Amino acid sequence: MVTETKARHEKLLHHLLKDGAIDVELMAVELGVSASTVRRGLRDLENRGLLRRTHGGAVPVETSFYEPFRYDASFVQQDAVRTDEKRRIGLAAAELVQEGEIVAISAGTTATQVARCLRHRSGITIVTNAVNVAMELSNSSGLRVISTGGVLSGSWFSLLGPVAIRTVEEFFFDWAFIGVDGIHASRGVTSHHQDEAALNRAMICHSRKAIAVADHSKLNQLARSHVSPLSDISQLITDTAALPGDLDAFVEHGLKVEAV
Repeated sequence: MVTETKARHEKLLHHLLKDGAIDVELMAVELGVSASTVRRGLRDLENRGLLRRTHGGAVPVETSFYEPFRYDASFVQQDAVRTDEKRRIGLAAAELVQEGEIVAISAGTTATQVARCLRHRSGITIVTNAVNVAMELSNSSGLRVISTGGVLSGSWFSLLGPVAIRTVEEFFFDWAFIGVDGIHASRGVTSHHQDEAALNRAMICHSRKAIAVADHSKLNQLARSHVSPLSDISQLITDTAALPGDLDAFVEHGLKVEAV
């Protein structure tokens, strides 16, 4: 049975993941509780490492893992681009996952947001080729996290190659959340790198449902390497800045599309 306190904590986290910040006074009104009750909930969540309290509210935890790369990593730079959109996409994707399921998460900044939105969950197994995802989830006691082996691809924290693919092929996933460099209505999913494309293709092939997570800038774009045809993807989750015409093109090809 879900307790009142646990339900309140879930609502606080959902709000934080959706909006990127919590204001104590506004949250108290929304939940119909006192400001002190909200503060107590935020303190409990901070003690679990799920947020950082500020004066009058809370913000997401800043991951110290990235500090050495702050001025010299394309991942960190990209992580700061369209953050709100990626966070909403990550939350919508994470809400598909149920307790007891096994999930594949690819490398990439939007896929990383999916992982961040699962950090507070329990009873889920996550297989990832992204070193940063494994690190960010490393103290999430309710999750079982499996990292592939492979050759590390620089500042994108991606493990690639035959060893990584063999690890992926040992599983059958309920969900695969795939970050893309491009997704085209007629050409399908593409990546800038051949090795990344091969790894993502293995995740898709071994999943019950494969979800492409992509902000609007990736729609109807083509990168160098083919990952999969659109027919291998169950759903595209993107953001509301996507042009209606771009979304219609995917729907016409039979793809379920959600813009959040």
